[in-house]
Amino acid sequence: MARGKCCAAIHLKEDNARFVLLILSLLVYMLLGAEIFSLIEHDQELLDRKSFNATMEEFKAKYGHLINDSELTKILKVYSEADKKGFLATKRDRWDFSGAFYFVCTVISTIGFGMTSPTTPLGKVSLIIYGLPGCAACILFYNLFLERLITFLAFIMKKCHERKVRREKNQNGLPNLARRPSQQSDDNLDNWKPSVYYVLLYLCIASTIIACVASAMYAPIEEWDYGDSIYFCFVAFSTIGFGDLVTSQKKMYDQQILYRFGNFVFLTAGVCCIYSLYNVVSIVIKQLLNWVLKKLECRCCHRRKPRPRRNAITPGHLQRQVNSANKQQQQQQQANGVDITDVDSNYDSETDGRRMSGEMISMKDFLAANKVSLAVMQKQLYETSQHRKHHASSNGAFGQGVGGLAMLNNKLQETERRD
Repeated sequence: MARGKCCAAIHLKEDNARFVLLILSLLVYMLLGAEIFSLIEHDQELLDRKSFNATMEEFKAKYGHLINDSELTKILKVYSEADKKGFLATKRDRWDFSGAFYFVCTVISTIGFGMTSPTTPLGKVSLIIYGLPGCAACILFYNLFLERLITFLAFIMKKCHERKVRREKNQNGLPNLARRPSQQSDDNLDNWKPSVYYVLLYLCIASTIIACVASAMYAPIEEWDYGDSIYFCFVAFSTIGFGDLVTSQKKMYDQQILYRFGNFVFLTAGVCCIYSLYNVVSIVIKQLLNWVLKKLECRCCHRRKPRPRRNAITPGHLQRQVNSANKQQQQQQQANGVDITDVDSNYDSETDGRRMSGEMISMKDFLAANKVSLAVMQKQLYETSQHRKHHASSNGAFGQGVGGLAMLNNKLQETERRD
């Protein structure tokens, strides 16, 4: 296959090519993960199955004359259901007020450990009605938390960056601008945004600290190994929620109220940090996909320049009058000492030959005839946008967008090289 024509047969655009590449990457990632976990866990599964069968055979050999296989299977099933529902003496009640509150927290946070689930038809219907707005509201809470977290990080990092820039200016013998940083005319400071990689690093550090501190609490109270506590923190904070390890399931704890409050705080903070980390990692993955597309050099994956559109602005027989007036206006502005920038240096003088029967002019003709007024309008629009940007940054607000990625794209600097 010729180079640069790998996607030409299906005519993919840049966004579609990125989407297809992401799907293929996820498939390869899942196949690789399946192979890895199969190699790691399958042998242990065979050993556990062999140990279980040996234990059952030993029990049947010892008590087989007193109980048959069907009765044994029935009692084991009943015991398993009782353990799942918390009926054992060492298990807490699942559906008292505190247990129900723990359940709804796992529902709206989308963790879903699976230790507690409704069994009645009315409870299942109520869960569907209750869960939809609850999960949506909790995702909105995650987004708002992400907005304020990134705003705080951006504020701290920008202050450090401004201090570094002022220190470099002072070392180079430039005037000291530290007293009035809000009135500096340095566009680099006004438009500066924190790098996505620094935010990724800080979120990783914050998530690790929360997980380590929470594990130090879970290990002695739940009688887990510290490694199992770290594993639980990742499963819970990432809202995977296998349910093999679940906190606050014993009937009694030392300092029970304090422990349950600490458990709630750690779960909330951990889920919020991991959710924010997911959004930042998504930006990094998108940059990686863009880099791969550039390396592939697919012509179909690059943006195509739109064809110029022509508008019926001025009749063709008035074009000479427009050009004459335009020249007179330029001469007058130059005589007054005004620097006129040519907004269309690539204007094609042969446009008239391509007009439809000489009756229409292109948008380029219109822009060339009104270049002075357009230049003034561009300046006004730029000043207005700068004023709004300064007002938004002073209020700690984000640009408009939906979801965590929109917030991050408005607040972070994507260090992506473009051609």
